[in-house]
Order: sequence, then structure tokens, then C-alpha cells
Amino acid sequence: MSEAIRGYWAAMATPLTASGAVDQAAFTAHARFLLDHGCDGVVPFGTTGEGTSFSAPERLEAVEALLAAGIAPARIGLGAGFSALPDTAALIKSALGLGLTHMLVLPPYFYRDVDAAGLEAAFSSVIDTVGDDRLRVTLYHIPQVSGVAIPPATLAALRLAYGPVVSGLKDSSGDYTHFQAFRAAAPDVAVLVGNEADIGRAVADGGAGTICGMCNVVPDLVRAMFTDPAALAPMREALSYMKGPFVPLMKSIMAAQSGSAGWLRVRAPLRPFDAAEGQLIAQAFKGIGVAKAA
Repeated sequence: MSEAIRGYWAAMATPLTASGAVDQAAFTAHARFLLDHGCDGVVPFGTTGEGTSFSAPERLEAVEALLAAGIAPARIGLGAGFSALPDTAALIKSALGLGLTHMLVLPPYFYRDVDAAGLEAAFSSVIDTVGDDRLRVTLYHIPQVSGVAIPPATLAALRLAYGPVVSGLKDSSGDYTHFQAFRAAAPDVAVLVGNEADIGRAVADGGAGTICGMCNVVPDLVRAMFTDPAALAPMREALSYMKGPFVPLMKSIMAAQSGSAGWLRVRAPLRPFDAAEGQLIAQAFKGIGVAKAA
């Protein structure tokens, strides 16, 4: 069993059918596309995958489709986290029953004025309720979306209390000083970045790698950023085109790349991005290391 998520993992987007359900065939095809283009693993139902818009049964059904398609459970990290802690624990227990061990866990995200002790108690409640030493939790720090920041001291305290069960933290704040603070507070925890532009220096500074969304449209370019400093310039160019709500915009680019209009669909309250605009951005991406989405 892998002790932590390390390397290049995809925060994979979620394709939808006309009825708004997960398109299982497109979902598994896209996961295989990402793995074939250099990703070490996939993380469905994170922010890029609209995770908080999907129920636990929907997430588990999609994971079962990945497993049935031959994707090893060790290469899947499930996005978890509900406002109700028993729901988080129940989802994790069910996923462990399918053979998964890696869970990307949000803090409870409704009450935004909680203190560090409250957050530590919340994560502890989930881990204690699950009660399974196979579990490997990657805490998910994305305060600009969740509204709840995870203090570095909380990460350190949880690691001290639970050892390898608290295996990692994904910093999607986009503020490199946060990454540095997590590394300093818990140097034995696998800290990953979500901001693609930070991958190279984060790995050089002892980071574990990335779970990121841009690999859905430029997987080869993101892979290059681990070892090639020159890849930062085209990545910055690619990101400069991303003006608008990230998930609908990204899915519109994927629709243009793949020729599948199904990628345009998002779950409310998100709204679909303009298909023509997605075509223009996809055209601009050509020539900067873009692989065609599945």
C-alpha cells in the first residue's frame, strides 16, 4: 500500500450525460487518457470534478466504474468531505471497502469562523469513526473556495496523533508561503500543490508533487513542469487564456479538444461556458504541448 499520494495526480473533471448523471463511459475513458499521458493517479470528485455537487452513492458508483475498467485502486484518490462528519466517514468506509485507501478530505465547510481546535476535532472525529489503519488521508486546503483554512499547526497535531493515517495535504491556496508553512510544520507529511506554476519549485523544496486540474487539457505540459523549468513559460501562457469560472471554462476547452459536446455540461449552480469561446481557447492552446482530451 502506498503511504501517501506522491508524484503527478490528476484532479479529474467529471463528464455528464444529458440527464446530469455521471457519464460512466466517458469518465473511465478520461481517467485512462490521463494515466496514459503521464499521470501517476487520478483524484475524482475534487474541486475540478465538482465533487461537492455529487452524493456519496454517485461518487462510489463512478469509482466502481474505474475499478471495473482495470484501474488499480492504488491509483485512485477519492474526493471526500461533507458538512456532516458522519457522511464523510460513511463515504470513506465504503471506499475502503472497494479497496481504495487514499482520500482527499475537505474540512467541514459551512461554519467559517471555527478555530484550530474545532478543525482538529472534526478531522479526528472522521478518522476515529472510520477506525481503519489502511486509511490514508490527504487534507485539502483550499480556503478561497471552502472558506475554511487548515492551520499548519493542525496538520502537525493530526500527524502526531494519527501517524501515517494523516499522510498528506494538498495546498490549493495558490500562495506559496502556505506550502512552505505546511512543510515546516510537518516535514514528514507529503505536501502537494494544486497551482501548476509552483510544481517545479515545490518539488525542489521537498514537496510530494501535485494534484492539479490543468492536466485535463494539457497533461504533457504539466508533466514536463516537474523537470523542465522552461515549461513554466508555456504553462503561464496557457493559464492566461483561462478567464472565467474555471470548471465550466475548462470543460468547454475539453469539449472543443475532444469533439464531445457532453463535456460542456456542469451541475448547477455552475453554468455552462460558451462553446464558441471554448473553441477559441482550445485553438490558442495548440502548439504549446496540448494532448487531445478523451
